[in-house]
Amino acid sequence: MSDSESERFELAVVRDMQHWLDKAVIGLNLCPFAKAVHVRGQIRYAVCRATDADLLESVLRHEMQELASIEPAVRDTTLLIATDCLLPFRDFNDFLDRAEHVLEELELNGVLQIASFHPQFQFAGTTAGDVGNATNRAPYPTLHLLREASVDRAVAAFPQAEAIFENNIATMERIGSAGWDALGIRRSVPLPPVKSRQPQQRRGRIRK
Repeated sequence: MSDSESERFELAVVRDMQHWLDKAVIGLNLCPFAKAVHVRGQIRYAVCRATDADLLESVLRHEMQELASIEPAVRDTTLLIATDCLLPFRDFNDFLDRAEHVLEELELNGVLQIASFHPQFQFAGTTAGDVGNATNRAPYPTLHLLREASVDRAVAAFPQAEAIFENNIATMERIGSAGWDALGIRRSVPLPPVKSRQPQQRRGRIRK
């Protein structure tokens, strides 16, 4: 892929993610705290074309260190977008344990936290077709790196932060699958070629 093709690819991915942010996260008020950092331009969209979990972990490590070292006024949060790996949700879910381990290894617990989004996201105890799962469905497998201090301030300023999850589920049930589909949340770039792989023992768990 040439430099110009790579640039077009990344721009398309960022447009997809910004559309998701505008129409779903902010548009449906799934996260009351997202609009402020979006308007201020404090979100980094880090498009990662790693083709396996090891390469993604290396990029994740770099993004964590960089976010922790930059002033919040410049960059408050990072969306690490994996376009070419962890496409099955089970693989992505397994990787979350590795992501938490990197956070501990870098001694950034209490400084950063990780939220997760995936096109096939599924909460424990739900079926794949449960519309409530859409609250955490983004166009691409995404690791959202947040600052603990920013989250704490946002929660303190929001009178009923503990009700956000329940409100989001109620919103999704109200609009239904047809309403979600109408938002046009999608991946606009081609999927990577399918690689054959050896069966392996899974140790992950479906997140609550």
